[in-house]
Amino acid sequence: MKEKLIQIGKFILVGISNTLISEGIYALLVYFGAHYLLASFVGFTVSIFTAFLLSNRFVFKEEEDKEKRVWWKVLIKTYLAYIIGFFLNLGLLTFWMEGLKLETHIDPIMSLIAPLGIANFTPHVVAELIAEGINLFLVTPVNFLLNKYWAYRQKPKEGSES
Repeated sequence: MKEKLIQIGKFILVGISNTLISEGIYALLVYFGAHYLLASFVGFTVSIFTAFLLSNRFVFKEEEDKEKRVWWKVLIKTYLAYIIGFFLNLGLLTFWMEGLKLETHIDPIMSLIAPLGIANFTPHVVAELIAEGINLFLVTPVNFLLNKYWAYRQKPKEGSES
């Protein structure tokens, strides 16, 4: 159990570094005049490649008693896992904002944050932030499971009973 929690912790650290890399590249490219969609695409693409490198080395280490992974297959699956997570996130954001109309339920939260002097946050912005926060707790485990049991999965070696 301790090993699994450590692995999850490492996955979260890789995710934090991916976010910093993605947002850093995005900010840098936008600063130098790149279109925001191109900047987002480049940041996302580079951060997933970084996730692949870090996850392969620190999170989902290759086990010696199993078949070796084919690096390019793992890379493709890593990209697909993150793309699935991205679209799951978009779908959930749409559900929270359009389906549930989260913004209409924000008044109690607004009265809690008003004394903090955060007057520039509208109910819509608070709803968007809450929706993204909820999604972190829903999408991250899905992404972890996709990576652990699909992208980085190792088959038992021929002739072994594992």
